[in-house]
Amino acid sequence: MIVRDFNKLKDTDRSVSDARWNSVRMLLADDGMGFSFHITTLEAGSEHTFHYKHHFESVYCMSGKGSITDLATGETHQITPGVMYALNLHDHHTLRAEETLVMACCFNPPITGTEVHREDGSYAPAETA
Repeated sequence: MIVRDFNKLKDTDRSVSDARWNSVRMLLADDGMGFSFHITTLEAGSEHTFHYKHHFESVYCMSGKGSITDLATGETHQITPGVMYALNLHDHHTLRAEETLVMACCFNPPITGTEVHREDGSYAPAETA
């Protein structure tokens, strides 16, 4: 059984920050669960374009207000507490935080925790064993 406390992890190397967001990695690839789980906070007024070409991601909004735009279709969806979205087609998207967004995120394949977003908004492919 794995038990971790967000409040203890947020001040460790499992807390990763980039351009106006922070992600606390609760589960990573080396935990052996087949997915990674993060609590990600996006600053109010921020905009982020991502394209996870090698990963699937599902995201559940815990608090805040924003929107997500599918860049292939131009369709925009509102993000508020209780809304989940899943990037099941490796969707190229822009996420906007009108208010601070706190999101619970799962990645498959799991990330290792050392990834950084590449110029195209993706993470590098997961290494296979």
